[in-house]
Amino acid sequence: MSNELRDFLSLPYAKLEDLNLAAKAQRRDRVPLGKVQEDRLKYLTDEKSIKAVTVLFTDLEGRLHMLDYDKKFLLKSADNLTFDGSSIRGFTPQRESDLRLALDWNAFYWAPSDIFGAGKVLVFGDVLDRDGGPFSADIRGILKKFSKECYERDGYTLNAANEIEGFVFQGLDAEQCYHETGKFEYVNTGGYYHSLPGDALRTFIDSVAEVQRAMGFENEKDHPEVAPSQFEINYSYGEVVAAADTIQLYKLICRQVATLSGMTASFLPKPVVGVNGNGMHTNVSISKDGKNLFWDPDGDEKVSPMAWQFVDRILSQGRDLCLAFNSSVNAYRRLDPHFEAPNQIKASAVDRGSMIRIPIGNERSARVEVRSVAPDANPYMVMLGVFKTGLEGSVSDVENLRQASRYLPDNIYDAMDDFRTSRWTTALLGDEVKGRYVDLKQASADRCPRLLGTFVKAQEVQYHHEVYNQYLWNLF
Repeated sequence: MSNELRDFLSLPYAKLEDLNLAAKAQRRDRVPLGKVQEDRLKYLTDEKSIKAVTVLFTDLEGRLHMLDYDKKFLLKSADNLTFDGSSIRGFTPQRESDLRLALDWNAFYWAPSDIFGAGKVLVFGDVLDRDGGPFSADIRGILKKFSKECYERDGYTLNAANEIEGFVFQGLDAEQCYHETGKFEYVNTGGYYHSLPGDALRTFIDSVAEVQRAMGFENEKDHPEVAPSQFEINYSYGEVVAAADTIQLYKLICRQVATLSGMTASFLPKPVVGVNGNGMHTNVSISKDGKNLFWDPDGDEKVSPMAWQFVDRILSQGRDLCLAFNSSVNAYRRLDPHFEAPNQIKASAVDRGSMIRIPIGNERSARVEVRSVAPDANPYMVMLGVFKTGLEGSVSDVENLRQASRYLPDNIYDAMDDFRTSRWTTALLGDEVKGRYVDLKQASADRCPRLLGTFVKAQEVQYHHEVYNQYLWNLF
């Protein structure tokens, strides 16, 4: 079809950046939701070249889902958007299928038309139950409620920034085809920081960085990572719900850019044995009235007693939280000490094998880095686990807690056992949602060989929650 008859929204990258940064500022400054909603609805009404609104939500395992609503329909029916929850793994049974979506107008994005198509804008949605209340398996909604309570009760703003590693592989749908080929092919065989300008990896990184900048990410740095064809593209921190939303957008952008280039962006924690895996180092801090509460120039490693208490609580629940942070069979290949694996339940300023690291910082950047998180984890569950544990968890009586020789589980079965028997994970998610989540992990694990062995098995890729297709799943 000819494009000359179409008149859909397609904005220059600089204009997109201005719009997204203005929306980001409204969210950061906590402009009243009613005002933000009024602005967005007026914009959608006045901007005739928008054809559809893409609504995004995340399932219990962390998969991002998208629905396109015709703009005119959405403007008339924004308070009654429904979808079939029984088709989403871990949501509702068939007999209770209908769920609702409430638009989170604070989480509104303009996206480049050459990547996402012309005439569309993006907005995240809150999943609601049939009665209009928060849906128990929508972890984003639980995190949002917790963050709001912390701000209203204590004046705390929960801040996070994530360093998300990924691979770029040759060919489309490389993960979906792995059970046929048994291998992934690199697009680049360079190493840390090394990729020639214009090669496939550098071009991919540059393209993703441009899209992120246009979408208001406020980039910091990007580079090839240690392993061949591996990348990391860093951006600024944000309030915890916005930070988790950004993780979902980051992975979506990477996958879309790679697909448009005939490649595959993969966030499997360890898709290739023998080289470094993918992590999602989660840097967190808490501020109040603009002051970083984790900073103390006279404190141990220049962080405050509050920060160290936060660390101690996470270390105390380290094994209990492991399944939430490392949610796939493949993730436990990454917890391998030969490749800087953060599998030791301790804290350190220098040892990168520690579950938690205290990076060098100052009054603005002092933070705690949780290194044991894999990039295929549900980002909202990760953030909830880190902050709720750090603020409200108990401290164990382990002697020398921060330096003790203890380790995270090295397989998903032990991690599931720890998760199931933990009282803290019940307090975190509730009995029902906790049960649903671990049942999903069990179902995936049961489809895979029990022992990891020395090479990546086809099943741990094809039945991975971010890769699987319904046809193969049902053939099991």
